[in-house]
Amino acid sequence: MGFFVQLTDAIAARQSLLVTGLDPNPEMLQAWAHRRGMGGRSFLSQARHWIKAVVEATADHVCAYKPSLGFYQALGPVGLELLREVRELVPLDIPLIIDTKHGDLNSSSALAHYLFRELGADGVTLSPLAGQDIAAPFLLYPDKAVVITCHSSNAAARVLQHHPDESDPLYLRIVRECQLWATPDQLLLEVGTSDPAILARVRQEAPERFLILRSLWGEEDRLDALLEAGLSPAADGLLMPLPQNLLVEDDIAVRAAALKQRISERRDRWLERRAPDQGEACSLWLPERRPESSAEAAAGMNADGSGDPLASLILDLFDIGCLLFGDYVQASGAVFNYYVDLRQIISDPNLFHRVLHAYAGQLGELVFDRIAGIPYGSLPTATGLSLQLHKPLLYPRKEVKAHGARRLIEGDFEEGDRVVVVDDILITGSSVLEGIAKLESSGLEVEDVVVFIDHGGRADTSARERLARAGYRCHAVLDIARITAVLHAAGRLSDDQAATLGHAPAAVAPGVEGILASS
Repeated sequence: MGFFVQLTDAIAARQSLLVTGLDPNPEMLQAWAHRRGMGGRSFLSQARHWIKAVVEATADHVCAYKPSLGFYQALGPVGLELLREVRELVPLDIPLIIDTKHGDLNSSSALAHYLFRELGADGVTLSPLAGQDIAAPFLLYPDKAVVITCHSSNAAARVLQHHPDESDPLYLRIVRECQLWATPDQLLLEVGTSDPAILARVRQEAPERFLILRSLWGEEDRLDALLEAGLSPAADGLLMPLPQNLLVEDDIAVRAAALKQRISERRDRWLERRAPDQGEACSLWLPERRPESSAEAAAGMNADGSGDPLASLILDLFDIGCLLFGDYVQASGAVFNYYVDLRQIISDPNLFHRVLHAYAGQLGELVFDRIAGIPYGSLPTATGLSLQLHKPLLYPRKEVKAHGARRLIEGDFEEGDRVVVVDDILITGSSVLEGIAKLESSGLEVEDVVVFIDHGGRADTSARERLARAGYRCHAVLDIARITAVLHAAGRLSDDQAATLGHAPAAVAPGVEGILASS
């Protein structure tokens, strides 16, 4: 089980967005120990009893634990043994995030091995100032997570974090940069602030990320404002800390349950406001990045004035060179004046995740046992979807090996399993039908095909119609017309280029594969 699934399952099971520290702070524990008649015991004994009491009191009310490594290191070797006890006490279905704020490159690999393999932690907090290199050794563990600290609440840090000015402060540049390091499944952000405006700006820059708040609130309206600023459109995506002073009270469980209920009630009220019959939600809840220009704003609008949710994705795909203009010779020998190449997205983790998320939207309503990718162009996509959706992967070989097992289908399956076929670009449908034939000849059942781009064509000659005549349903994330409309409205395409794409289906000769090939 990956970190993201573990976290979201814990949120759902406990109906909670609360996270708590487990920090044996001597100043905090002395009064707690005296009230329980443990004043004469060693600090290690006091800390052990306090940690056990907190975990037992909060396990039904929190979705993650976050002990600070420094407190345990300060106790020497016995402190690290105490941290192992923490791992044993925290239920395995609740993520354990070790708060280290680590920033040293030389020790990163060793620390990652210790935390993830020896200790069995699920996540770690990191300082971002060393850049992507600081996260890389930790991201080698695909079932674990890194939490990047992008803002600190201490006043002395403001001169650095808000440099050079409030229009583009350093902490927001950190938010934008670190999202390129890993997908939302594996990289979260920690925001230390009690200012809802700062939290809202982070949420605006990172709409898909889980945010962990480091803040204390003393008033009801402050809690409400922080929730409104930090929650995602689904009323989650924000982990709220249990106040430290609560963790030394006699009724920890009662207070934690009460805070969880307060947050739950506010989430429910917000979700009600988002219901279709309740009108539009406040824009603070669903922030969107300011368009770079009025043309890009137009690109995000449909003809009826509604927003195109994939406009920014289309623009980003164009900007990294997935759509090229010029004379390109295809496998058939034909020359065309444009070329679509999706291979580059696999080198951009953030963009690749967004593409996978768009695919997943098409797959969400389908019933299937396994995912099959058409070699070779769609295999990275099929692999990513398999991991994201937790569905087994297989693929029909493009050519059968003359040695080894000589398998036609790679992967484990049972006869009668239902398979959804994933491809990148649908042009004539020949490669998809060829792959389906291999799958079905091995006893697998295929009903649905999901592609990223449907090239289109006349209704009676399109690949979609060809698949339909063969008995298969085709589902496409995008088509050429939609891509053209967005790029033209944003000023990315000239009138002549838009006309070229707009008439592209008529220029495709029957049987020509590879015009938009990504394999």
